[in-house]
Amino acid sequence: MTELSLTILPETPKDAQAIERLHERTFGPGRFALSAYRLREHVDHLLDVSFTARIGTLLVGSVRQLPVCIGETPALMLGPLTVEPPFRSRGVGHALLERAINDARAKGHRLIVLVGDE
Repeated sequence: MTELSLTILPETPKDAQAIERLHERTFGPGRFALSAYRLREHVDHLLDVSFTARIGTLLVGSVRQLPVCIGETPALMLGPLTVEPPFRSRGVGHALLERAINDARAKGHRLIVLVGDE
């Protein structure tokens, strides 16, 4: 397997359309009925702890995190995390997850939860 020249960068507002198209391709039209998507309704993700993965200028993955509370405890909800199918099993998802967790920790976040359908 060839090593990818992968760049992980914080998400910017300019990435929104490309990320939405990625979600359409990877999760399909039924994604809005999934429990994780329902939990994210009406809550904006945090750009400073959400990231894109690129090979050159090609967007190949994305991870987002948004603020939630579990009882009185502030937390982040991680997701969606997605990678273009041709780039799966090549470390892209792992790199996104590692960056998201490390940056959240560095910014003082102490709890991250992941909610999703199988």
